[in-house]
Amino acid sequence: MTRQNTYSYSTRSQVTLVRIVWMAVTAVLALMTLFPLLWMVSIAFKTPAESFSANLIPSQPTFENFTYVLTGVPFVRYMLNSFFVSATVTVVALFFHTMAGYALARLRFPGRELIFLAIFSTFLVSLPVIIVPLFVIVRAMGMLNTYAGLIIPAIFNAFGIFLLRQYYLSLPREIEEAAVVDGAGHWRIYWSIILPLSRPIMSALAILFFLANWNAFLWPLTIASKPDLWVVQVGIANFKSQYSASWNYMMAASTIVAIPTLVLFVIFQRQIMDSLKTSGLK
Repeated sequence: MTRQNTYSYSTRSQVTLVRIVWMAVTAVLALMTLFPLLWMVSIAFKTPAESFSANLIPSQPTFENFTYVLTGVPFVRYMLNSFFVSATVTVVALFFHTMAGYALARLRFPGRELIFLAIFSTFLVSLPVIIVPLFVIVRAMGMLNTYAGLIIPAIFNAFGIFLLRQYYLSLPREIEEAAVVDGAGHWRIYWSIILPLSRPIMSALAILFFLANWNAFLWPLTIASKPDLWVVQVGIANFKSQYSASWNYMMAASTIVAIPTLVLFVIFQRQIMDSLKTSGLK
C-alpha cells in the first residue's frame, strides 16, 4: 500500500469516526429531549397508585384519567378559549405585521430607522417587566375578564415584524417597479404582490404565533379571573392546585394540550425551517 493510499484510508477513517461521534451525541440529545414527553404520556396512562413508580410502561394502562379530565372539569371550554384566542391573535397579528414589515422595508419616510430600532429594542423587555403597567392600562380600558383583554395585548410581536421586514428586504425591487409603471399604488402592491409572495414566511409565523398563544400562561392568568375565560394553561394550573397529588390527571391534561401543538409542528416543520432560512439578515 502506497503512502497516498494509506493517508486516504486514514482520512476516511477519521471522518467516519467523527460522524459516529456526532450521531451518538445527537442521539443522546434527542433522547434527553423526548424523555420528558414520554414520561408525561406514561403517567397519563397510569393509575393513581402507580403514578410515582419508576417504570416507563404502565403495568395497567387506563383511559380513566383522560375521561375524568374531559368530563370532571370544563376542560373542553378551556381548549375552545385557547383556540379562539390563538387563532384570532394569529390572523390579526399577521395582517398588521405584514403591513408594518412592508412599510419598514420598502417605504421611505422620516424616522423609519428610529421606529424600527424602537420596535427591535422591545426584544430586551420581557412580559414580567411590563405586566403591571400593561394590566393597569387594560383595566383602565375596561377589558378585564374579556376576550379583548386576552387578545389585543398579545397582537404586537416584534419578532414577527423583524422577520417580515428582513424577508421583504430580500425580495427584488424590480417586481414593485414594474407594478408602479403600471400605475399601482402602495396598497395595491402590498395586497396583490407582497402578500402572495409572503405565503412561506406567513405560514411559519402563523404556526409560531399560534403555538405561542396556545401555551400562554402568565398574561391569561393575570387578566382573566372568570373560569369561563380560562385558557388551557390556566386550567391546568388550577387543576394542579386542586389536586396537588393527582399527577395522573395533570399529565393527562398536559397530554391533551400537547397533541395539537405536536401535530401542527410535524405538519408544518418544513415551512418553519424554510422560512427561517430564506428570510436572511440583510
